[in-house]
Amino acid sequence: MATQIVMDHSGDSRFEFDPADKAAVAEAMGRFNELTELGYTAAERTGPGTLRKVTAFDPTAAEVLFMPRLAGG
Repeated sequence: MATQIVMDHSGDSRFEFDPADKAAVAEAMGRFNELTELGYTAAERTGPGTLRKVTAFDPTAAEVLFMPRLAGG
């Protein structure tokens, strides 16, 4: 099972999908594209406390975290 974690003002939302399910992968890829187009940064968890920024959808990534763009003021 793969997980997409979307950070937002209320905490986070988690979306799990089966990489073997074509419809679920298409939905996850759509979510990835939508969020990155909105300015979210996507990062794959590579180990305990470590992330790697990603710019393309990978259905085999076990966990991808989406962080909203930071705004200063």
